[in-house]
Amino acid sequence: MLLVHKQGKAPAKHTVLIGAHMDEVGLIITDVQKDGLCTVDAVGGVDADAVIGRAVHVPGVGLGVIGAIPIHKLKGDAKDKKPAMRDLRLDLGARSFAETSKLVQPGASVCFHSEWTELGGGRVTSKAIDDRFGCAAMLCMLSGEIPYDTWFCFFVQEEVGLRGSKMAAFAVDPAAALILETTTAADLDGVEGDAAVCKLGGGPVVPFMDRRTIYDKGLYRAAFEETERLGIPCQTKTRIAGGNDAGSVSQTREGAKTLAISIPCRYLHTPYTVAQVSDMEQSLQLAQAMLSRLHEAEV
Repeated sequence: MLLVHKQGKAPAKHTVLIGAHMDEVGLIITDVQKDGLCTVDAVGGVDADAVIGRAVHVPGVGLGVIGAIPIHKLKGDAKDKKPAMRDLRLDLGARSFAETSKLVQPGASVCFHSEWTELGGGRVTSKAIDDRFGCAAMLCMLSGEIPYDTWFCFFVQEEVGLRGSKMAAFAVDPAAALILETTTAADLDGVEGDAAVCKLGGGPVVPFMDRRTIYDKGLYRAAFEETERLGIPCQTKTRIAGGNDAGSVSQTREGAKTLAISIPCRYLHTPYTVAQVSDMEQSLQLAQAMLSRLHEAEV
């Protein structure tokens, strides 16, 4: 976890926290089998079928592949069932328990292996855009001038229960906070109406509520006022779903007025999340504009 206090053009009237998490979802080795393959489990919300056949990286070791029993070897109704994490194996190329045990032990981390790639239509794909976007946005804000003294917090362990932000918020004790995040966009063919939740190219996503937080109504309205002033699109989530570090930050000590700004992403928590560059740029614009509104809000 990293807490950065940046001086602004003027002293802060009250403490404001801007936060994003540095951790990403992945896997962890749970056991080494006699054939040299490793069993794994999820760290964060990872679906087993999203990683089968994917390359992964084991820090200090190198690349491996996540495999499962071939479909032609499955019996009965097993072919029609979603795979479970207990069915997956990590293949590091070793041929025995002894060979693999020289490389890894239970508890070793396993990360997705994918590169930042530009797609057509101004879109990009990569692992861990959740929440590399938020961290990159904070670095942009830290590199320029800001109106008031502000705390910038790079959280850890968001994906396993908002753990780092709970401690960071207790230490900083903010009166108001802004969380920079990503959120799931299901704007795919066959998904109708509110089930899409939000869409790529629709601009920043400003939620009024999710599974962990009811956001401050004044800040929610202010965000849409700022996007209108900036001339950029803005959207909200059309279903109450998900959650982020706002869940712990908003409840710290005596509580903090909290807002979240997210970019919409397809295929979240997979090796290849897809996002729109314009959504990132416009979300950064909104975050910069909302910094003054957070400092000037009544708390």
